[in-house]
Amino acid sequence: MNSEVLIIGGGVIGLSIAREIHRNGITQITILERGKIGQESSYAAAGMLAPNAETGEAGIFTDFCTESLSLYAQFAENLFAETGVDIELDRHGTLFLSFTEKDSAELLHRYEWQKKAGLKVEHLSAQETRKSEPFVSPDVRESLFFPNDWQVENRKLLHALRKYAELNGIEIREDAEIKNILSENGKVVGAETENEKFLAENVVLATGAWTSFIKAENLQMPVVKPIRGQMIAFQTAKRLFEKVIYSSRGYLVPRADGRILIGATVEDAGFDKNIYDLSTEILREAAIEIAPSLGNLQIYENWAGLRPFANNGLPIIGNLPHAENLFIATAHYRNGILLAPLTAKIIAEKLAANRNSEYLEFFRPQQARSNDLSLNISI
Repeated sequence: MNSEVLIIGGGVIGLSIAREIHRNGITQITILERGKIGQESSYAAAGMLAPNAETGEAGIFTDFCTESLSLYAQFAENLFAETGVDIELDRHGTLFLSFTEKDSAELLHRYEWQKKAGLKVEHLSAQETRKSEPFVSPDVRESLFFPNDWQVENRKLLHALRKYAELNGIEIREDAEIKNILSENGKVVGAETENEKFLAENVVLATGAWTSFIKAENLQMPVVKPIRGQMIAFQTAKRLFEKVIYSSRGYLVPRADGRILIGATVEDAGFDKNIYDLSTEILREAAIEIAPSLGNLQIYENWAGLRPFANNGLPIIGNLPHAENLFIATAHYRNGILLAPLTAKIIAEKLAANRNSEYLEFFRPQQARSNDLSLNISI
């Protein structure tokens, strides 16, 4: 089968790239997914769009996160017009709570650098915090409010992106695990599964935690490792919280249907997606610290996903060295949902118009060659 673009990986990054390049006039697109479309890290995420709560310092990565967030309102509006699917973009903002002196010191540091960087952040007293979210623990000392840190229903986002592909003739192949990248005379010409070859003018790897398994003659793949994140959810009759709520030990994400997502562990456990009681209990304790009334609820759902991590958490986006028509977009770690619109935009502009971006230079695969994947692991 021949395509203009072959995308390997059917998570939120691969699906978003397929949509964006289609919108840029490239119509012969094939997506290959080793399992089921959107059922790995993207499905397991909490859907937070939190450049201010998630990043620790000013710089190009924070700029990348903030710029991608700025695309989300139009992204959601366009997806609804294209597919009829509401991805539930929620702009109530995010609270970051303090319960200890150490928490308060961290909040002060974050407040100071973000104000200096010109980001929108507000400091709230304990009383103001509880007024903002009445079900928050009375033990809260203070908080930061990030009005521009939002959330989206990630599973509906995946549904919308898949529906766009189906409505627009983008070929999707599930259970199609790639064995090799194909090349001829030094040029990549496609990829092959165990039973079939897929030829294409350009190939995009959006392969998440499985990137290092891709084989390509004379090409070295960046080292990407899986970091397990376990989550739990409660179900309430009505929505109890307006905002996403963080502490240093976990976060709470309220959904419109009354679900409350609690996350997430950070575990260097290989490709193990099993659910463990210890992790479940730690998540429950984090939830109860934020809102003690949640201790009366039974766990409604429990799951785990594998975040793709490389080179201290930076994404890998751009051309593979020595293969002008082989691109990569992976290692988005905790921010795949947030970074999907901008990642798709810069890849699509490169493919459709050969337009470069400073982000393609900064996140190029060469910067991820180090095997030192240092990360502070906790549960």
